[in-house]
Amino acid sequence: MPIGAASSLDADARLESVRRVQSDVRWAGARSDRALPVPPALSGLLPGGGLLPGSAYSVSPGLLLLTLLAEPSRAGTWCGVIGLPELGIEAAEQAGLNLDRVALVPRPGERWFAITAALAEVLPVVAVRPGNRVREADAGRLAARLRSSGTALLVAGAWPRVEATLSMSAPHWSGVGAGHGCLSSRDVLVTVTSKRSPAPRQARVTLPDASGGLSAAPTPSDSSGSSRAEAREPLRVVG
Repeated sequence: MPIGAASSLDADARLESVRRVQSDVRWAGARSDRALPVPPALSGLLPGGGLLPGSAYSVSPGLLLLTLLAEPSRAGTWCGVIGLPELGIEAAEQAGLNLDRVALVPRPGERWFAITAALAEVLPVVAVRPGNRVREADAGRLAARLRSSGTALLVAGAWPRVEATLSMSAPHWSGVGAGHGCLSSRDVLVTVTSKRSPAPRQARVTLPDASGGLSAAPTPSDSSGSSRAEAREPLRVVG
């Protein structure tokens, strides 16, 4: 059952709620050391082709983070989301998350690190936006816990000792014709830098695509004449 942290609860009460979840939520079966699934358009960019158990990743906040949570949750994997109060149910569903497999702690307060460490003991995937800068020593202790439990940590922002960093750049929206229309999809360049790869890996993806998720962007040969016209025509202000 998803966790909701009401604003009236203090940080200690929230941590106690998480500890109760620790006793209720257990992994189904034995721990697996196989990489957790990611959208196919990203699998070739990541070491091991997915999210490696016991590893931490720094990820651009927003839709990219949601799509990385979506694939494991759809496969039945429990995911924790900490410190993202703006995460809406509709946005999560559109990104493909299975909300029956998501535990939410939207406002963890100053105990965000303790709550993250607690959920990392029982949930295979945990996403967090840090409440403040984490110390190297604390990151090292959490890394040991991740390796022990086999949990993959997704951090919305900078983090020490990450397996890989995923960032987005060069966005291009589609759907606006000759100065009119509705925005329908966005192509972005995803760059993955990893300690296991000497050079960054990049892929152009559509995020969100027509289904609200992430898919490979069409190549120039796949684009229609109207799509090319969209790129040439400027927006016009109409009265």
